[in-house]
Amino acid sequence: MPSKYALGIDIGGTFTDVVVYDGEKQKITSRKLLTTHDDPARAVLEGLAAAIAEDKIDPSKISRVVHATTLFTNALIERKGALTGLLATEGFEDIVEIGREKKYELYDVHIQKPTPLAAKTLRRGIKERLKFDGSILCKIDENSVIKAVDDLVTLGVESVAISFLHSYANPVHERIAAKIIQDKYPKLSISLSSDVAPEIREYERTSTVLANAYIKPLAADYLDGISSGLQKQGVITPLLLMLSNGGLADINEAKRIPVALLESGPAAGALAAAYFGKSEANGNVLAFDMGGTTAKLSVVDRGEPEVTYNFEAARQKRFAEGSGLPIRTSTIELIEIGAGGGSIARVDEINLLKVGPDSAGSDPGPTIYGIGGEQPTVTDANFALGLLAPETFAGGNMTLDVEASSKVLEKLSTQAGLSQQSLAAGIRDVVNETMASAARVHIAERGKDPRSYALLATGGGGPLHGADVARKLGLKRLISPASAGVASAIGLLIAPARVDRVTTVATRLDQLNWSDFEKIFDRLEQDARKVIAATGLDPNTISVTRRADVRYVGQAFEVIVDLPSGPYDINSTAAFLDAFEVAYRSKFTRIPPSGPVEIINARIGVTAPGEHISMHLNNADRASAKPKTRKVWSSKDRAFVDMDIYDRYCLQPGDKLFGPALVEERESTLAVPEGAIARVAEGGEIVVDLDGEDL
Repeated sequence: MPSKYALGIDIGGTFTDVVVYDGEKQKITSRKLLTTHDDPARAVLEGLAAAIAEDKIDPSKISRVVHATTLFTNALIERKGALTGLLATEGFEDIVEIGREKKYELYDVHIQKPTPLAAKTLRRGIKERLKFDGSILCKIDENSVIKAVDDLVTLGVESVAISFLHSYANPVHERIAAKIIQDKYPKLSISLSSDVAPEIREYERTSTVLANAYIKPLAADYLDGISSGLQKQGVITPLLLMLSNGGLADINEAKRIPVALLESGPAAGALAAAYFGKSEANGNVLAFDMGGTTAKLSVVDRGEPEVTYNFEAARQKRFAEGSGLPIRTSTIELIEIGAGGGSIARVDEINLLKVGPDSAGSDPGPTIYGIGGEQPTVTDANFALGLLAPETFAGGNMTLDVEASSKVLEKLSTQAGLSQQSLAAGIRDVVNETMASAARVHIAERGKDPRSYALLATGGGGPLHGADVARKLGLKRLISPASAGVASAIGLLIAPARVDRVTTVATRLDQLNWSDFEKIFDRLEQDARKVIAATGLDPNTISVTRRADVRYVGQAFEVIVDLPSGPYDINSTAAFLDAFEVAYRSKFTRIPPSGPVEIINARIGVTAPGEHISMHLNNADRASAKPKTRKVWSSKDRAFVDMDIYDRYCLQPGDKLFGPALVEERESTLAVPEGAIARVAEGGEIVVDLDGEDL
């Protein structure tokens, strides 16, 4: 039985989206507001109040609230987290500074490595030592813990990360240190690597727990604040948070391990694309989400976004692997591109037009917003070309400064030696090529052929730019779901509860104690089930997936293998080897002639499916379905031409549109290019055949 009302909240770099879904009427009420960076909760509560007033919603009947935010990612990038200290095994205090030998730019003698989140003066060594198997080599010196934390508190530290050698095998010393600190400084925030990332590789594990500690106080204050604000507006149901892996967790789990939320917003967009692409593309879509600050793209196969178990945050160079902070947590694999509606256009020193990656965001915003922006952006260019109109943009609820926007474009066009319209068209083409180029690399790195996918465009700018990006990638089909501009917030409402757990085994397969191995999976599963139960989803629908990180002995890195279901015993050996060889061949196309195999990590994934959503558009009088026209710039004709403008709320399943045309709704505008044919599908999605074949 669906909830009476469900509330989705997505805070992005430029816009905050608030969506209320009426499960009985199958209707969406949404609000898109500029993000209030000084107090992110303010835009959320203002949007909710407006949605409640518009549809006369009883907030006490909202039975599901799911939230995603980029707040914690931004805190890492902008270095606005808590002053954080690190306790490490004596002699290993500088592991986050040393990192890995491999450089992301091999021949750059001036290379800038990521600055550790804990400065040298805030890192302390503790006398203790465990062996690789977890046995105690040197007992922890409790006095050294007290002295270290006293020093850190004197220096103003608000949060402490604890990462001792081999604590994944035995957390005893980390727990002793945490107890000592908690007893003496109960208000000090503490993060343990054995809780956050209990797996081998000291640098990655320490980097992850340090990131968790860095954002943990911010996460606690913010989540408590927004939860309190929702309650004051009459929303009494508990707050759920979107995780980076596309699953959900309750507020207590989110406050304990906020590092698992770093990619929560983009994950929601990928889930929405997977959901809306099932019927029209057999679940094989490129999820393209273009917002005000960034564009995101992820590959979805058979309705499932790809999940990875490590990624990098706060990269020094956006596309350079190894230039960021390694984070060992599961996340939907995607690429973020510095291209959005707020991307700033400029002419460089050799008179070439450049767009992004710097963005006007929501403060000061594009010039046309009239709130302080003084530089030309992609949004300004789209208005200048007639692709966006002041009277319908954001439902007509924003007061726009068209004159100021025209002036900044005119200034740049003079500098570039172009007409204003040619400059605006150039800005649009440059940003489209930037997004297509990044997407091309991301897809190729995964061994995929983009031509076998449809592009599913969401976000405020996705439908407007999607056709051009799709054509640059050689795609034939574009899909734009209803309410595409707030699709990430809708994705929150359909998200499953998902919890991933991992622990290190580090044992050769021929030496494995199968009974102990089975107990490890049982323990991980029970821990994950407890978190799932707190989300309120039906525990009877839970499914469990077992995986392991496996490699040949002597190799440095592993292949993640989908394992057969348990229970396991010695007779499971052949099935394990078969599963490993399948995964190895899939990744490398062939396997070595022979060699022993070892299991490094055991992984469990526990999932409970989210709710199904059917959206019925609020169709107006069919007499209103006849398109209006306005002057829109044609790149082909190099002039403004009369173009059909459709109101999406007047369209019904089966309707066909012929490009060039625009389809407007409150949160976004879909551009149907010249030569294309579009059809409104049964679910409300608009499917665009870019080759002009009759759908």
